[in-house]
Amino acid sequence: MTVVVAIALVAGLFARFQGSGRNSDHIARIDISGVITDDQRLLDLIEDATENEAAKALVVSISSPGGTTYGGERIHKALVEAGKSKPVVADIHTLAASAGYMVAASTDHIVAGESSIVGSIGVIFQYAQAQDLLDKIGVRLEEIKSSPLKAEPSPFHEASEEAKAMIRSMVLDSYDWFVDLVAARREMERSQVLTLADGSIFTGRQALANGLVDALGGEAEIRAYLKSRDIDDTLEFVDWEPASESENLLLGAGVASILRQLTGLPASLSDEIDRLSGGKLFLDGLVSVWQVGSQSERVE
Repeated sequence: MTVVVAIALVAGLFARFQGSGRNSDHIARIDISGVITDDQRLLDLIEDATENEAAKALVVSISSPGGTTYGGERIHKALVEAGKSKPVVADIHTLAASAGYMVAASTDHIVAGESSIVGSIGVIFQYAQAQDLLDKIGVRLEEIKSSPLKAEPSPFHEASEEAKAMIRSMVLDSYDWFVDLVAARREMERSQVLTLADGSIFTGRQALANGLVDALGGEAEIRAYLKSRDIDDTLEFVDWEPASESENLLLGAGVASILRQLTGLPASLSDEIDRLSGGKLFLDGLVSVWQVGSQSERVE
């Protein structure tokens, strides 16, 4: 009974600690950094912040060179959905290029640093060509396939004109979607976006002048915008992180260690309690590992 009470007390303390900032009115802040992929944990986090009534606004801090088109698309849709219930602001740090800018453009208001890198609106499809190397070492790949365009383009031989046309058609379709997204979200004429969507990158100052961002600065400018949307500009910024990271401490090895210190239980007894609970009481958090293929459609 003593052990059960101790477990409940520790779990309650950790739950209050982890959720205290989220339970009172605040501005939720979510970090989107590195290569953008189809990250379900990030999408769940955005959804949770969207549904949390105490989160009066959502700020996404972006520092990304881009990533997969589909990954950017899913984040775009999640942020547009969030914008239906609360203000959503992009805070561009070092850079928001390609899919990174796609994410930024999905928000209601974009703030960037004067020297931030912004833009690179476009799509690229890359694949390796190893035919010359194979010829040098005397290796030849034979293939039998159902149709000429199956598994094309291939790194083992020069792409046919038909294969190049197929890939170009796919790239241009994705490019059109990207351009239309920017035009709609930034309330710009499509022709105006096309002049910027040649893959060029811009400083924050240039992006402000050409309409890709709304303001230069940081937290003060974000608060000013939120105030214009009737959001209390004195609210605290609360950093939201994927649940699995914090739950690792609440339901994983962290609780087991603390319980041993509070109750004096030997490790063997704590392990036995874990076994009797079906291994769920002190379950360590799982880690997701991403692996991007060498041949994929990417926003660059």
